[in-house]
Formats: sequence, structure tokens, C-alpha cells
Amino acid sequence: MTDIAVESKTGSKSEQAYAAVKARIVEGTYTPGYRLVLAKIAEDLGVSVVPVREAIRRLEAEGLVKFERNVGATVSGIDPTEYLYTMQTLSIVEGAATALSAPLIDPEAIARARAVNEEMRDCLEHFDPVRFTALNQDFHSVLFEHCPNPHILDLVHRGWNRLASLRASTFRFIPGRARESVEEHEALLQLIEAGEDADTIEKAARRHRTATLDAYLAQAK
Repeated sequence: MTDIAVESKTGSKSEQAYAAVKARIVEGTYTPGYRLVLAKIAEDLGVSVVPVREAIRRLEAEGLVKFERNVGATVSGIDPTEYLYTMQTLSIVEGAATALSAPLIDPEAIARARAVNEEMRDCLEHFDPVRFTALNQDFHSVLFEHCPNPHILDLVHRGWNRLASLRASTFRFIPGRARESVEEHEALLQLIEAGEDADTIEKAARRHRTATLDAYLAQAK
């Protein structure tokens, strides 16, 4: 868990407050509907209310916080429709980016991705959904960052950033999906190592993404 105390001397107090509050929202310490009392947060951070207010406004613009009449600032809920659309879009653009990257991924990059996947496997023993999600992004970054099409790559980055703004540590809600995800990662690496055609790799990457979405939607019913 991220310590809420602001210890860093770098960056403005507003930036530090923003990072600290956002971390607690992303980690789930501040759950949807949680009331953000500015004076209490300022006291915890050791700053005045002004930078905290600026941080909360910034988080509101990102959709992580909302203001309610007679309540004040609260943590926004996760919009299932936005999550659905984001994951559907990401399955398409990330699948394409991974397929285009595949011929450019060298053995060193594959070894790096496999090492990250092994960390994810180790994480299953004492499951930490936030760490698992961060490692998951690291794994996929190795696979899609070689994409030679900057426009597709930009769309992939936008999709991942949108997931972050939705606080979509999906594996918190569907921890059983995590083990399947690790196995699918290894299968995807084997396809790339074998030099499979772009269509096969794209379909595998897309199925991997949609399987997580399907598991989430099934759990949410």
C-alpha cells in the first residue's frame, strides 16, 4: 500500500498531493463513494488545503472524483459501460500492435517479457491485484512497443491510460482470471518465437484481451 505521507521533496505540493490521493484511489484504499475530506487529507499529507483542493480538481477532470451536493468530493464509481468500450477498443488496437511488433521482437525482448510473466506467476501465490496489474502492463508493453505504426501505438497508450483512469485493476474483481492470463501470456510468446503469421498472433492477442473482459462481465452480472 502506498504511504499517504508526502516525503518527496521534488515537485510541487499540489503534484505530490495529486500523486498520493490518486495512488490510494487506484489501489482501492479510497473506494467508490468514499468521501474525500480535504482538511483531513491535508493533515495526513502535511500540507495546506490549497494544494489538496488543486489535486482534487485535477482528479475530478480525470473522472476519478466527483462532487455531490451536500456531500462534497467523493471517489467516482467504475463505469461498467466505459470499461466495456475501453476493453473492446483495446482488444482491437493492441492486437494489431502486437501483430505488427512481432517480427521486430528480438530474443532479448522475449526473455524480458517471459521474466515479467514469471514474476506474475510468483505473484499468484500471495495474490496482489495491484502489483499483478502493473506487471501485466509491463508484459504487454514489451510486446506492443515495437509497433512501427505510431498512430496505432498512440491508440494503445490511450487505452491503457483510460484503464488506469477507471482504476481497472480488473484482477481484484476476477482473481481467478489471473492464472489463466499467465498461461495465455506464455502461449502468446511461443507464437511470436515460432514466427507465426500476423493474423494468428493478432487473433491470439485479441482473444486474450476479450477473455478478461468476458470474465469481468460474467462476474458483474
